This record gives sequence, C-alpha cells and structure tokens, in this order.
Amino acid sequence: MLAAGEGTRFAGPTHKLLAPVGGEPLIRATVSAASDARIGPVIVVTGAVPLDDALAGLDGVELVQNPDFARGLASSLQVGVAAADRHGVEAVVVAPGDQLGVPASAWRAVAGCTDGLIAAATFDGQRRPPTRLDRRIWADLPRSGDEGARALFRGRPDMVVEVPCDGTPRDIDTVEEYRRWT
Repeated sequence: MLAAGEGTRFAGPTHKLLAPVGGEPLIRATVSAASDARIGPVIVVTGAVPLDDALAGLDGVELVQNPDFARGLASSLQVGVAAADRHGVEAVVVAPGDQLGVPASAWRAVAGCTDGLIAAATFDGQRRPPTRLDRRIWADLPRSGDEGARALFRGRPDMVVEVPCDGTPRDIDTVEEYRRWT
C-alpha cells in the first residue's frame, strides 16, 4: 500500500489519510480491505505523515518508511518492493492508500491472477489499482519520478492481463472528493 505522499491537493485540516471515514482514519479503512483479503503480508509505505497510530492493532500490517517520499511515487514503490523481497514473495499487489471503494474481493481477484507478469484490476472496463506485479519484472519498475507500473503498461502491454473487479477505484485527492465519500 503506497501511503507516503504529501497529499498536497487535499486542503483539509489534516492529511487526507488521517481524515475520518466512518469513525476511523481513511488509511485504516483501505488497509483493512487489503488485510481482509488475506493474500499475504500487508506492507504500508509511509513518508510524509506518521501512520503508526492510525494503523495500530491491525494484524499482519508492516509499516516501512520511505525517507525519499518527496522524490515521487516510484521511490515508494521501490521501498515497498524491497520490503516484499525480504518476505520472499513471488509478487506484490500495489495500490494507493486512498482508494476507499476497493473491497477485499478485488484484492483477492488481482492477487490470484497469475496469467501474466502484470495483473491490472478493471472497474467498469477501466484499468485502475490494485495491480499485481510479478517478481520477474520488479527490476523493470521505475526508480524515480511520479509513475509506477504504468510505465510498463505502455511499454509492454503484452505483459498485462486485465482482471474485472467489484467496487469503485475512486481515490481521494481533494476535500470535495472526500466529502462525496462522507
């Protein structure tokens, strides 16, 4: 789970990941869905804001700090992949920490798709995270900038398998989007 960004487009009284949704921080709801999928360890890459308190008590959740979070999403993806590598897993399933509408069933569907090197969730026919990345392509992931696996989607579309999923992939970047959820 990529949750290291500064959330600069969210002009609210708190960081968007700590904004309350149903009585708990937004990040807790999204991490809980990934955890409820029971697909393996849940690694949360943190950076701009401490998430320890927001995620306290969730079983099987590991927080790893990205000291270079300001350098962009690719640096967080690299930190997450390195943590996954230490666990010896064969693939990672990646999504941002602000997608409230992605249920555990979507995480399971994407994780279970081993037909290609990349399994991309689709919601109503549109590709959105979560995305499964096979270990064999980790070295090809961007190391800098604000783009993750999308670079591989464009350069190697033959590696991508689409996985239809339930839920909604909308993320929360602004206070207006947050208000629509709450």
